[in-house]
Amino acid sequence: MYTEGLLGWNQAEEEEGNDGCYAGPLTFEFYRFRFHFRSAGTLYFPVYKSGNIVRGAFGGIFRKLVCIPDCHDAKICDIRADCPYARVFEPQAARGEGPSGLADWPRPFVFRASHLDGRTIPQGESFHFDVHIFDVRDPALPYFVLAFAQLAREGLGPGRGRAKLTSVDQLDLNEGRAAQVFDGEQFLMRELARPNIVDLSEGPERVGRVRVRFVTPTEMKAGHQVADRPEFGILLGRLRDRISTLRALYGAGPLEIDFRGIGERAAAVRMTRCELQRTEADRLSSRTGQRHPLGGFVGEAEYEGELGEFLPYLRLGKWVGVGRQTVWGKGEMEVGLRSQGEFD
Repeated sequence: MYTEGLLGWNQAEEEEGNDGCYAGPLTFEFYRFRFHFRSAGTLYFPVYKSGNIVRGAFGGIFRKLVCIPDCHDAKICDIRADCPYARVFEPQAARGEGPSGLADWPRPFVFRASHLDGRTIPQGESFHFDVHIFDVRDPALPYFVLAFAQLAREGLGPGRGRAKLTSVDQLDLNEGRAAQVFDGEQFLMRELARPNIVDLSEGPERVGRVRVRFVTPTEMKAGHQVADRPEFGILLGRLRDRISTLRALYGAGPLEIDFRGIGERAAAVRMTRCELQRTEADRLSSRTGQRHPLGGFVGEAEYEGELGEFLPYLRLGKWVGVGRQTVWGKGEMEVGLRSQGEFD
């Protein structure tokens, strides 16, 4: 049932000549999907680990669903070029592909589940999490649906509480439902709406102060070291580079902007308040048995200066994340701004 729907949708897209790209030269496109579940047992999501739980479980199920039994490492698999798991979960540059020097590509998705941090979901209660997919040419949504439907049946979280995937909605930027793509029983792929589009070239607003809230643990590098504080030049630089890289690999191409000029202007913006706390968390790899750190800072920072031209990048940061290990749920951020009066 699922396979037929998947193949039918892909074929329809090809027949219509739809390559998934709708943007102009300075826009960023991506899909938002909300996965709705109903718990069949008690589920628990530890603080700052909900994204980690969702991502780790997804990878294991996805691999079992699509990889051949003899494959022990997707990076060296003979058929990785045709493998959806390798393309989505372990993307790697082939010769001549992608930005120079980038061997391991950022994954074309992030999960948004921070609202589940620290929550216990009792039996019979509904819950959800979101997936943002940046590959607008081939979002591979059926594999996400198949994997999470199977994952819910097998159990999720520390106690392996079971659940049922009841529906999947495509969302717009305002939390509205653009389309329903899965009703709990079958795919409705022909109703998939166009991706969300964020305009990065909109006219600068007159904004002199912004507040950024780092919702989940965040780490950003400055040079070859992890920065202690999210100075604005570092924050904007990491956002700019991530957005351009995702667009180059999965969308309309790299941003055609003055990278150096933007960086210099961003460095002139001052941090006026910084209230952060360091969090410590780790994850246990089911494949290697090793523990990997997932810590970072959470809290708020405020910035003052000529900020108008940077607002599209800051707003897009809410959807793409910033810094290291975004695929684990790290680097989620929210932005408030002020031109006159108080913050929004």
